[in-house]
Amino acid sequence: MNNQLHELLKQSSARHDHLCPRQVLGVRMGLAGLAAIGLEAPMPHKAALVILETDGCFADGVEVASGAVVGHRTLRIVDQGKIAATFANVESGQTVRLAPSLDVRQRALKYAPEIKKKYYAQLKGYQIMPETELFTFQEVKLEPALKLIISRPGLKAKCANCGEEIINERQVCAEGKVLCRTCAGERYYNSLEITL
Repeated sequence: MNNQLHELLKQSSARHDHLCPRQVLGVRMGLAGLAAIGLEAPMPHKAALVILETDGCFADGVEVASGAVVGHRTLRIVDQGKIAATFANVESGQTVRLAPSLDVRQRALKYAPEIKKKYYAQLKGYQIMPETELFTFQEVKLEPALKLIISRPGLKAKCANCGEEIINERQVCAEGKVLCRTCAGERYYNSLEITL
């Protein structure tokens, strides 16, 4: 294992008090994903957008390796319940989705035959497997387009229905009115009456 990988795994495991196979997948995917779009890790400031398909320890590994963070608007989660991520180079537009190979757990065991417990064999195997055996790489086109996902920070609008401020071009125009996505029907919650 090289020094960079060792240090990144150490940083990721510090967030959890242990190192697990999904953290290793996250760190390795963060490194491989940036390389696939022509960037070094950690990425230069806002040079890429990383879209994760799940959260948890895998996400921490990707974040540590790539340098992508929510606060810089370079990391998003679109929860599909999959250990996968899409890496988009903001300048070139090149976009690649990585996921573990379908038989990655079995392949990992071949790299640690001396370890009998599968969990620990995967933990070691994921650290030393070649990227081409560990992951699938697929060029993809983002929907909506990268420019729309990133949007333009600093722009503000006011929802004609609820009156709340909308930032980063996330407003929707419906029936001639500017609405937030919640009032336009794209919601993840329903309001409840609060009684005090």
